[in-house]
Amino acid sequence: MDKKANGSEKERQKEQKAKEKYQRRLKKRRDKEALRRECRYGTSEQLRWEKLDNTAHLFPVIAGEDMTNVYRIFVVLNETVNKDMLQQALNIVLPKFDGFDVRLRQGVFWYYFEENGKPAPKVRRESAYPCRYIVQNRNQSYLFRVSYYKKRINLEVFHVLTDGMGGINFLKELTYQYLRIAHPELVGQVGDQLSADTSLNREDSFLKNYKKSHAKGYRTTRAYQLKGERLHPGEFGVIHGTMEVAALKEVAKRYGASINEYLVAAYIYSIYTECMHGVPGERAIRAAVPVNLRPYFHSVTTKNFFVMVSAEFLPKEESYSFDEVLLITQESLRAQITKEHLEELFSYNVSNEKNILARAVPLLMKNIAMRYVYTKSALANTTTVTNIGSISVADVYEPYIGMFGAFLAMSKGQPMKGTICSYRDRLMFTFSSVLADASVQRGFFRRLSEDGLEVSIETNGVYYD
Repeated sequence: MDKKANGSEKERQKEQKAKEKYQRRLKKRRDKEALRRECRYGTSEQLRWEKLDNTAHLFPVIAGEDMTNVYRIFVVLNETVNKDMLQQALNIVLPKFDGFDVRLRQGVFWYYFEENGKPAPKVRRESAYPCRYIVQNRNQSYLFRVSYYKKRINLEVFHVLTDGMGGINFLKELTYQYLRIAHPELVGQVGDQLSADTSLNREDSFLKNYKKSHAKGYRTTRAYQLKGERLHPGEFGVIHGTMEVAALKEVAKRYGASINEYLVAAYIYSIYTECMHGVPGERAIRAAVPVNLRPYFHSVTTKNFFVMVSAEFLPKEESYSFDEVLLITQESLRAQITKEHLEELFSYNVSNEKNILARAVPLLMKNIAMRYVYTKSALANTTTVTNIGSISVADVYEPYIGMFGAFLAMSKGQPMKGTICSYRDRLMFTFSSVLADASVQRGFFRRLSEDGLEVSIETNGVYYD
């Protein structure tokens, strides 16, 4: 009996020691996590969370392998990128950007962001086609990825996080930090903190500037659709055309147009000549053009803050000249890009979000409704042309940076898109496409050449001819 009692006591003590060891390990892990949070976000034990902006609500609903809603912004340095230094730069910069240090969560009524706090995603050498779907559980739960290739640093962002301006904001700081690590002498000139002009603002500017509205400003009639043989599954064609800004400005001035109007019209004209073969059609060629709302409403938010307008051309008669196509698309854009109209567009969307009945509908039902509305509106456009604008950097970094560029993933009904981006004295127009035929791209650059522009062409190797 004494031996049995002895054995039971030893077993009990063994179990107790195991429990105490587990509790110590658990406490150590919790203390470590609490310390990390305190260092980065203060003493609160609660995870930080925030609502999605009005535009962002759509992206988790429609995103998938075939429609990733991922865009790429990249910078080309004047030196080869070092992987370890780039990873170090990302590790330093990420904790300073609350808007990127999040993961996406699904609530009962809405999606929302929650503080992530995990180590930064791994920087990788680019080895696959761009703008692939970002699977959170394979990416440390982050909604962006960073890769590199030779002299290029790529930032790919799931649009739910931010628009192009927010992406540039992050990429510039990542690049600055990388250059300070690669060239320590820069720290003595500019310090080792975020630039004064870098915004960390997370205001929902849609809600702030919303005014009650019931006017529906978006087109819903079906537009002309680009069709044809597609590239092999997973392939993604990219063609960059780079030109001098001064020469382009002079050409656009001859037509009485802005650079943006000229390039959008040249794209539409190439679809008209290469796909519609210059004959009348029943459906308009309609290019969705995102408009950055920040300058109109004095916003510096790093959340999404843009609306779509449409450049439209309906070929009712035979044989339009480029001058005529430019005039028609120019008039359609100018009629829409006014502060009052832009305000109406996003206020209509916000009014739907603020509707009490709609807010009470479970997320599953909202998703079904949003997919239906999106499908209908998506087919109302032939393509998208987005202008990232002119990117500038602090003077001290200019000698290290050669160029910036950007392009978009495909979306429903839009197998080809265009993106405009300029840096210093050069502008890059990039086509991204999943169509095997590159005649539209050739027609576009041919149009520019006929106007006297010298264009340097570069591709990612999908198109060999």
